[in-house]
Amino acid sequence: MERAVRTALRGAVCAVGATVLLMAVGPAGATAAPTPPSSTASGPRVEVPGPEDGTVAGSGHVRVSAAGRAADGARLSEADRAADGRVTKIVDGGPAADRLDIVVVGDGYTAAELDRFHADARAKWAEIAAVEPYTTYRNLFNVWTVDAVSHDSGVTGDPTPATVRDTALGSYFWCEDIERLLCIDQPKVDAYVAQAPDADLVLVLANSAKYGGAGYNERSATLGYEGISTASAGHAKSGQVAIHETGHSLGKLADEYFYPDTPGYEKYEGPEPADSNSSTLPADRMAAERAKWHRWLGEPSPDGGTVGTYEGGGYYVTGLYRPTDSSLMRVLGKPFNLPGTEAMIGGFYQHARPVTAVTPTTRTLRLPHTAKVSVPRLAGTDGRQLDVRWHLDGRELKRLAGRTEVAVAELWLLDLRSHRLSVTVEDRTPAVRDPKTAGALRATIGWTVRL
Repeated sequence: MERAVRTALRGAVCAVGATVLLMAVGPAGATAAPTPPSSTASGPRVEVPGPEDGTVAGSGHVRVSAAGRAADGARLSEADRAADGRVTKIVDGGPAADRLDIVVVGDGYTAAELDRFHADARAKWAEIAAVEPYTTYRNLFNVWTVDAVSHDSGVTGDPTPATVRDTALGSYFWCEDIERLLCIDQPKVDAYVAQAPDADLVLVLANSAKYGGAGYNERSATLGYEGISTASAGHAKSGQVAIHETGHSLGKLADEYFYPDTPGYEKYEGPEPADSNSSTLPADRMAAERAKWHRWLGEPSPDGGTVGTYEGGGYYVTGLYRPTDSSLMRVLGKPFNLPGTEAMIGGFYQHARPVTAVTPTTRTLRLPHTAKVSVPRLAGTDGRQLDVRWHLDGRELKRLAGRTEVAVAELWLLDLRSHRLSVTVEDRTPAVRDPKTAGALRATIGWTVRL
């Protein structure tokens, strides 16, 4: 969200006082979601999930302490310390440098419960991977677990605010007096995340069946990950909360819910937002100016209805438009809409590459050698795969299209000069229409070859 919008939000909340509850609205018939009052904390800004008994995805944002809340730590046994910090790759999509790496850290799991943590992590990834575009692009991901051994089982605030447990990450419900807001000790989380080979996104699973979560959607200045989602491992809706949060961290999408009857949120009057799914432009102006999601206007969207400009979003009742009525950025359990799907795919490719060199590119390949690459397979129902094209000195070798290995002998070199063999892999998905986004969906690698 742009600075002007953040300033307006802070000013509006302060103006109505800490006792006012903002009501986030979902689709007709959905339960309204109270947003937390303003906070005096100076730590990270996190999103509060919507109420358990509703469908609204979120309840706005609040500043929280970076520190956790836990009982005084008891000394772990030598065996527990040996297990603490152990890293396991539970989903292997390829080299960390060429994949989007999700790091899952559990809290409130004792050493005896680590097998259950691994099972919970696999189950939560399966839940995420069942939602498009994660389903189609699941092979662009690695998933790592980092074992955080807690002295106590369970987390603080479950089942009551008075419950305090000694856990590795200091996770706790009732953060800022909001029962469903599940906060963490971020420095402790970072210490465990740093054990993994790479981290682009972090998921903290609390050993709890209580509804809750949080979205820490600020990029880590030290470790580089895009954000942290917290979730209850044992609650059926927690995966949806986590997926919604990745819409912010990976897709850079705005929230599409809004607050009626709340001073300061009646009408947005600021500049055009930077978010790809939020605009001040109605459909006719958007089409005329070829702005934002103009390429998708009039198309049927997987979340239902047609892409257009629906007033209300970015927390404001009027003045801002969203692409569809009820996407996942507004309603839990819904798919991403078409512009949201495009943004998510673009976000995936900010961290994952469509091709990896198996044969080192630093060596000169001669007649007995073969150039080999690894190309992730897409898992969509349409069967579409990435486009693979080979070139020799810039000239396309169409007879080699689609292959992942080419022998130098197949190039029919006729002289003793050095030549350049390259392969370009491109994702020509119809789900991406923005040329700028599409440009990130291709990569080229090459070798020097000669007789």
